[in-house]
Amino acid sequence: MRFAPDLKISTGAVAMAAVATLLALAPAAQAANPLERNFWLSGPRYDGNLPACESALWSITDQFAEKEGSFWNSELRITGFAQVHEVAFRPWQSDNIPRRYCTADAMLSDGKPRVVHYSIIEDGGFASFGNGVEFCVVGLDRDWAYNPSCKAAKP
Repeated sequence: MRFAPDLKISTGAVAMAAVATLLALAPAAQAANPLERNFWLSGPRYDGNLPACESALWSITDQFAEKEGSFWNSELRITGFAQVHEVAFRPWQSDNIPRRYCTADAMLSDGKPRVVHYSIIEDGGFASFGNGVEFCVVGLDRDWAYNPSCKAAKP
């Protein structure tokens, strides 16, 4: 009587066979139906209607005071602005999120004037409600978020 030799099947071969079987039995991918294509997938709709540079100054003042007080334990505050002007509006192609880039001179509570670079971003507020403001005070970018010298806050 002859016995068949022992067949040793590796676990890798079993796994490959299982994957091949699953792929063969999987249903074919189908395109989305019209309802799936158009339901809440309309894409961004930006108007490009951003307020003037002066409208963001109160937000910058508040955010700066909170950042300095909470994170850096500093009493430094912005006491006033001068030379407020727009640097660029939508400097890149039109499909990007609309931004208005501005620059201003800020007087701080320590008596030193500093330059502030900031942008007003359409739908850039909390959870995309309202306009957002990002800013950098030259010389006081302590966490280096816009380093060097607030260059990353410019267009």
